[in-house]
Amino acid sequence: MITSTRAMKPIGTNQNMDVEKVFHMTGGTGDNSYAKNSSYQKKLSDMVKHITMEALQEVYLALAPKSLGIADLGCSSGSNSLSIIKDIVEAVEAASCKIMIPAPEFRVYLNDLPTNDFNSIFKSLPDFYRHLNKERSGGPPLLFIAGYPGSFYGRLFPNDCLHFVHSSYSLHWLSKVPPSLYDKQGKPINKGSVHISESSPPLVSQAYYAQFQEDFSLFLRSRSEEVATGGRMVLIMLGRIGPDHVDRGNSFYWELLSRSLAILATQGVIEKEDIDSYDVHFYAPTKDEMEAEIRREGSFELERLEMFETEKELYKVSDNYGTEIAMTVRAIQESMLSHHFGEGILDALFEIYGRMVEEEMLKEEINPITFVVVLRKL
Repeated sequence: MITSTRAMKPIGTNQNMDVEKVFHMTGGTGDNSYAKNSSYQKKLSDMVKHITMEALQEVYLALAPKSLGIADLGCSSGSNSLSIIKDIVEAVEAASCKIMIPAPEFRVYLNDLPTNDFNSIFKSLPDFYRHLNKERSGGPPLLFIAGYPGSFYGRLFPNDCLHFVHSSYSLHWLSKVPPSLYDKQGKPINKGSVHISESSPPLVSQAYYAQFQEDFSLFLRSRSEEVATGGRMVLIMLGRIGPDHVDRGNSFYWELLSRSLAILATQGVIEKEDIDSYDVHFYAPTKDEMEAEIRREGSFELERLEMFETEKELYKVSDNYGTEIAMTVRAIQESMLSHHFGEGILDALFEIYGRMVEEEMLKEEINPITFVVVLRKL
């Protein structure tokens, strides 16, 4: 039996919640961890890996640095964090072999918020190095890996120290919940929804878009100081096709979360006011919105922008599709939800959520949009 968790959690809104101190993928290697529930992101990243590696080889062949600076922004934890490094090393070594010059040394900076489970990454490094060096006739690569905690909405690295920046499924997370979602008295304007929905007033989508503009511009401006001229960035992020903020893609998963929380409210597990005061710091931009900010900031040339619609069969690993999606969303949102509502609701919430996803998929597919953006530093 579930009882109310109101007495076990902080009371108030998440308007002033410090995302940098609270938000993180669920760490460790347990059943609810991001490490165990990130196969969806891995499959999607693998699907566009050829674009990432082409951009990497182009910058390496053009600049041929003896020390190659690489940053993975929003690296999270688990096997995904290190698998991209292996791909990068092998792609650069292949390019070096082609032009018959020694491979460079690799400086790899793993970045995420300070709350990220960096320890699990560091603990897996000995096995990673052993696997990478196995059966190498030319000796191990000169590979130096470091953790760089901090928000990528601001400066992280010294000037001109990077040649290649990779960010996978991170930039749709905003630096904070948009302040304009609350009126001058601090009351929420997006009642009953955790994100933009059909019932949201126009001010809600305007608030999210304004926060995206501010954040993405700051991200580009910060990287413009850190990336050497001719360097590349590959940004993989969730988005949407057209101007409508409500669709049967990324936004629909948030709609289902709102509905799941509403069911708990009707059961007396949480208060309706607690749902009104909870908002996710997420924004799925359109192609035009990204291009506008890239042009406005002016430090990078847009070399490539590809859109992919992800279908159910791409990442389905069992017959219980709803549970898979629920576990993925839980690993991402658990830190924020437990901070606001208390940990006691999570099992019941995501049981309801998984059932809703399954029911909706029987009616009609839910197909999130992913963008892959390749930028060159001018």
